[in-house]
Amino acid sequence: MELRHLQHFVAVAEDQHFTRAAERLLVSQSGLSASIRALERELQTPLFVRTTRRVTLTPAGRALLGEAERILAQVRSAHEAVAAVQGVLRGMLALGSEQCIAGVHVAGLLAAFRRQHPDVEISLRQAGSGALAEEVAAGRLDLAFAVRGTREESDQLRAVPLTSEPMTVLCHPSHPLAAAGVAVTPEDLGGEVFVDFHPDWGPRRTTDTVFAEAGVRRSVALEVNDVHSLLDLVDENLGVAVVPQHFRHKRPSLTALPVKGTGETVYETVALLPPPQATSPAARALMALLDS
Repeated sequence: MELRHLQHFVAVAEDQHFTRAAERLLVSQSGLSASIRALERELQTPLFVRTTRRVTLTPAGRALLGEAERILAQVRSAHEAVAAVQGVLRGMLALGSEQCIAGVHVAGLLAAFRRQHPDVEISLRQAGSGALAEEVAAGRLDLAFAVRGTREESDQLRAVPLTSEPMTVLCHPSHPLAAAGVAVTPEDLGGEVFVDFHPDWGPRRTTDTVFAEAGVRRSVALEVNDVHSLLDLVDENLGVAVVPQHFRHKRPSLTALPVKGTGETVYETVALLPPPQATSPAARALMALLDS
């Protein structure tokens, strides 16, 4: 099995189209097709279902994709490790992050990294913590800043703690909770209309855990995918939100109330990385910069 066959396979899987993949790889379409056929012959199974409009992965193709991505990521890391030993950090840093992550100023961190390592190409992907964990485990991201959940730790993934903070209720100043001005429990919020993020985002996962552990059912009537939309909805008194404490500084006009009775449940920011032996030099350099 040749590396170029795996590279071609991953490109076709990503683009779901032979012509687009060939253009991106700067190879002929016939050469790309021949490469995929050679890989299918070696594995003795079709990897794609081909139609006139696009191609999709077969079950065997889906099984191969994750392994192929990990192999290619390890090869890239090997090249970068040799370059690092020679005193120059080159290659690529593929970083993922949740939005408004606590304890990490992502833009400032990347600016400092670029000043120190100008020969490294940086890419950034913003997504929910669940998706980011899958991307790092599959080798598509070198590391990610996310919120600790229940799926991070595995043979392909480790979580390095960065910071933690309690959760806070945000509500409109005219809301009855604001008038009371006291700490609230999940039971106190049982009948409220909630504004919250998509279930894949870290703050939503933390809040869901808080209510599940308290045995309180809640439904999210207003679901968003960005912080500013959440704050706008609360600011219009359309619902309340349970969010990490640092969100209160983004909209001082809202009333912030502490949440009590949540035990050890906190919002914890982590760096998601592959196992140490698979961590790229660029990822190690970024983590060193974060610790400095």
